[in-house]
Amino acid sequence: MAEQWFSTDKKHVDVVLLGIPYDRTSSFGKGADKGPEAILKCFPQLELYERFTKWRPSEHLKIAQVILPGIAGMEPPEMVKEISSQLSHYLKDNKFVLVLGGEHSIGTGIFDAWSKHTKPHEVTILQIDAHMDLRPDDSDYNELNPTKYAHSCVMRRAVEHGFHLVQVGIRAYADFELEAAHHHKVKVFEWPRKEDEHLLKAIMESIHTKHVYITLDVDGIDPSHMPATGTPVQGGLSWLFTLELLNALFTHKDIIGADIVEVAPRTQDQLTEFGAAQLAYFMIAHKFQHHKK
Repeated sequence: MAEQWFSTDKKHVDVVLLGIPYDRTSSFGKGADKGPEAILKCFPQLELYERFTKWRPSEHLKIAQVILPGIAGMEPPEMVKEISSQLSHYLKDNKFVLVLGGEHSIGTGIFDAWSKHTKPHEVTILQIDAHMDLRPDDSDYNELNPTKYAHSCVMRRAVEHGFHLVQVGIRAYADFELEAAHHHKVKVFEWPRKEDEHLLKAIMESIHTKHVYITLDVDGIDPSHMPATGTPVQGGLSWLFTLELLNALFTHKDIIGADIVEVAPRTQDQLTEFGAAQLAYFMIAHKFQHHKK
């Protein structure tokens, strides 16, 4: 059944689902390294017909699944270099890459690759997340082997590259992260709040670039929808508002790439990984809906 979804030709494809099974710096619940495989296994359970865009992307697009080998055992600095190097190959070939994590620390390698492929000041990163991830390093809670490449530091590394940053769903952060947000001129939308058209408009108006990269930490969405994640926080985005925001982004902006991270599968259900697969297919459908016939 998977043959309906994934092309065996890794080179001549429209979309690369790049799985990065990494979980070395997570600070609470573990298991994000199992996320990519769990998400990919859900794809055959999705309907080929994407009801929001009203077409069957998998029948018109060539989609490849790739699991990055050897990454799980790497120390954070080595991991960042490897991801940057591997992703750069796909970016040079102008592939639309949707990364499936893995914990959020993999974003440092992703953004490093993008910083070499584009002009960071022309790109806004739209981050859906419960956390700011703007720590300089993780030494305030990790005394044994602190690193600036931890999952709690990923957006700090991104703004240091020069990317603009808009954060949506934020509801847990340190005071010094808030200071960093002010210093780097990060636009922050805290949650919970009233989700309506005025909020959606405000988020879209806060993005001043044409090009947008989406990084979606599933803990940004309310845990009633996405419970299997390492650092769940009550009061996140509703499922409906998440879809409305993604739809607005793909409708009005040029989405250059995306990632879905922090899925940590658990034995009692498959709700989170299935939701991640749904979101991935939703994004692919919207990105390529001009391919409809």
